[in-house]
Amino acid sequence: MVIPMIRNIILTIAVIFVTFIVVRWQLNEQDHIHEGASEHAQVEEDYPRGPHNGRLLREGDFAVEITIFETGVPPEFRVYPYYQGQPISPSDVDLSIELGRTGNVADSFAFYGQADFLRGDGVVTEPHSFDVTVTATHQDKTHQWRFESYEGRTIIPDQLASEAGIGTEVAGSAKIIETLKLTGRVEIDPNRVSQVRPRFPGMVKRIHVELGEIVKAGDTMLTVESSESLQEYPVKAPIGGLVIKRNVQAGEVTADAPLFTIVDLSHVWMELDIFARDSGRVKKGQTVTFETLDGHTGNGIIDWLSPLSSHASQSIHARVPLNNPDTRLRPGQFVRADVEIAEHDVPLAVRRSGVQGFRDFQVVFAKFGETYEVRMLEFGITNGEWLEVIGGLAPGTEYVSENSYLIKADIEKSGASHDH
Repeated sequence: MVIPMIRNIILTIAVIFVTFIVVRWQLNEQDHIHEGASEHAQVEEDYPRGPHNGRLLREGDFAVEITIFETGVPPEFRVYPYYQGQPISPSDVDLSIELGRTGNVADSFAFYGQADFLRGDGVVTEPHSFDVTVTATHQDKTHQWRFESYEGRTIIPDQLASEAGIGTEVAGSAKIIETLKLTGRVEIDPNRVSQVRPRFPGMVKRIHVELGEIVKAGDTMLTVESSESLQEYPVKAPIGGLVIKRNVQAGEVTADAPLFTIVDLSHVWMELDIFARDSGRVKKGQTVTFETLDGHTGNGIIDWLSPLSSHASQSIHARVPLNNPDTRLRPGQFVRADVEIAEHDVPLAVRRSGVQGFRDFQVVFAKFGETYEVRMLEFGITNGEWLEVIGGLAPGTEYVSENSYLIKADIEKSGASHDH
């Protein structure tokens, strides 16, 4: 059952991806994506470059070379001025740059001279994707250039995004439950084990149950002939449960030894191993979610922590009582568990399903109309579903939370790069 299910999931994902690519190609062929945005919002064709491999902007005899320097420092603009093809003093030039970003955000930079270049007065934050306006004054003449410098950006019509299953939501506050991963085993509840003994010594005449049978409280398990009265009497099950041991045969004479052992598996314990470094984080009353190797899941509450440590590993044990009416949990079974150790109300978070790797960053893709653009994130507290965002995304931003890999694939296909 598991393998066909996995096969169907993989097939569904493949169909969605192929559909996305095919429809995207059809729309491109029909010019449904407006010109002037470089179809896939990719970086412009190559441009004239200066001696520092930056973008060279020229008007008449005057030129500036725009670079973003980020070796050992946060990204910053460094601009080299030229006149008649020769470097000139930065103090002879008055320069400003304005960056227009998605979401109607603008960043402005003033410049001051340093060595042989003009240095911007702020950090060029990621992503380096913007519409650039450069204004420079030299010898009382003002020059202005405008150009696009896009990375991690693409345009996808809403109809195509809907057909591909691309889902979005608005980034905002969330409750993040911090968990600790532990392992353990299912154990018998010793309060639900009973050893069956005869009331009086005698000879076993008949045995009515076998090893492995389920009995109810009050069922007759064997008949004994009393050695004193020579009368037969029944030995009944004191509790209901599974017969896990049998130590008697017909014709044997009983003494004080137990004849049967019965265990009630409708209620078991889960015993979790806690390493010494985590012992202070686990407490009585915390909620535990668990899964067995065969896929059975459930939850419970820690009701006891052992006061003694193991000599070998210095670990301690946490006990979690579990109802087990269908007896799917078997003693000795291995379990993986998540213990809820803290709750955090964070002001900004994104779903883990929306996060993708991009260059050296973990990112989501912000949506502005039909434009999608990468947002490099800094994370705080995380769990299996949510990641707290402490930098890189503005609250209230719509971002891709479902099938975000399709956006990443389209951006990578378009060739949008980190080029300065």
